[in-house]
Amino acid sequence: MTGHDAPPTHGLSTGPATSLAYHTGTWRTERPVYVDLAPPCSLACPSNEDIRGWLGSTQEGQAGFKAAWERIVAANPFPAIMGRICYHPCQSSCNRGQLDEEVGINAVERFLGDTAIDNGWALPEPARATGRRVLVVGSGPAGLSAAYQLRQRGHQVVVREAAAEPGGMMRYGIPAYRLPRDVLAAEIHRIEATGVSLECATRVDDLDAAQSEFDAVVLTMGAGVAHHVDIPAGAAAKIVDAIDVLRDVAAGKPPLVGRRVAVYGGGNTAMDAARTARRLGAQDAVVVYRRTKEQMPAHPTELADAIGEGVRVQWLSTISEVEGRTLRIERMELDDEGRPHGTGQYEELDADTVMLAVGQDADLTLLELVDDITVADGVVQVDPGTLMTGRAGVFAAGDVSPGSRTATFAIGRGARAARAVDAYLAGLPAPVEPPTREATFDRLSTWYYSDAPKQHRSELEAARRVTGFEEVLSGLDAEHAVFEARRCMSCGSCFECDNCFGMCPDDAIKKLGPGLGFAIDYDYCKGCGICAAECPAGAIDMIPEVR
Repeated sequence: MTGHDAPPTHGLSTGPATSLAYHTGTWRTERPVYVDLAPPCSLACPSNEDIRGWLGSTQEGQAGFKAAWERIVAANPFPAIMGRICYHPCQSSCNRGQLDEEVGINAVERFLGDTAIDNGWALPEPARATGRRVLVVGSGPAGLSAAYQLRQRGHQVVVREAAAEPGGMMRYGIPAYRLPRDVLAAEIHRIEATGVSLECATRVDDLDAAQSEFDAVVLTMGAGVAHHVDIPAGAAAKIVDAIDVLRDVAAGKPPLVGRRVAVYGGGNTAMDAARTARRLGAQDAVVVYRRTKEQMPAHPTELADAIGEGVRVQWLSTISEVEGRTLRIERMELDDEGRPHGTGQYEELDADTVMLAVGQDADLTLLELVDDITVADGVVQVDPGTLMTGRAGVFAAGDVSPGSRTATFAIGRGARAARAVDAYLAGLPAPVEPPTREATFDRLSTWYYSDAPKQHRSELEAARRVTGFEEVLSGLDAEHAVFEARRCMSCGSCFECDNCFGMCPDDAIKKLGPGLGFAIDYDYCKGCGICAAECPAGAIDMIPEVR
């Protein structure tokens, strides 16, 4: 064969487009598909925030801050407040926590909320007026959330609040060192600015009369009534409700508690009461709790902060009697099922004031003469799908209804009640949340995520904290907020890293342009699964091929 001779081709073309002539996709038994799964942070968020979405906008820096804030307030009108007081179940569920440390979602939310206040950003304009009027009873997180969402849908909303100022337990139950009052005022005022009418010092005593003025009513009375416990006490004993102490301090009427204070209970209110007592001058504040540390309902950060401020905890103890300034304490022990029982062993504890923090109930006096609304176990019974009570057009959300008693949960329930009321007024069934699939940690290709330490916020030193009600925990600045947002792994959603595009051996993946993602050419995709295996966010599924 000479140099000018060519090898036999047996009828096949050998040009550069040869591989395109053969549709290798016919070899495939599985095909890759792009998916958008729910990240565990959003699934755990009681307010149903699009956390992954607003973290993504925050990653853009100054250009994305307002868009990030707007994503938050679509679900939750209180990012600056919740960035301070929410116990962030989103972070407990964050996949990044299995890699190094969870993303500081709460800190970034606070940054965006504070940035919005500093820049005077307004909430979205409400939709066109519907001509419908809705009454919201109570101005706590559930009530204001419901009012905001109803106003956004074009309804006229009136909020009636028995207290002198709005905010409910956010104002009267959470001390200023956790939630500064200027922050609370700013985010409430922003809701008023959308056209929500707030009528404070206005108690609703007659549901029939109130309902006659409106097309629907949402009951959101908070849990501000203290549980009482029967403790034998002499006439000289000073026993008060912890929630009343917190309410008096919030109203600018701090009580005299003395040098020694005992708080009876183990929840977050007990921690707030003990920490407040230290700020009111108590040199010794002790929490008396009948169970163990592992069983304590107070959030671990609340307990740690209290101990850091000099609060003592007397575990497995109960107050059996109070005589003057002397408490008789019985030691407890746990049985095989973890329940505490008295041991018959006693000791004495000195206290000038005893604060009771053994739980709270909603004020349901409004419903005492209402026959068609059922109250059981201290809460209003509602349809779990619509949150409507037994009376048509009357809904309930927040502490007054079944469920967790946290501000974030109340916000989510308030928003859900608003959606149900909106559907009711339109004569439609209540909206149903579509089923979701979770982007679990095992789907992620974590090799692609670089080490990035969590940005921790500074706190006031303990000695300074107890001298007043200055805010304890600082916020992030813009640089650190962006860094923290960029630690998000975008679980379950493509962020256009180009891994699939660059690693496909068949060039079967096509880029559609910034923000548009990718397309798969199934004529040439052999279903090898490399794209799915190398997707950092777990946003590609391999599904059986059906021919």
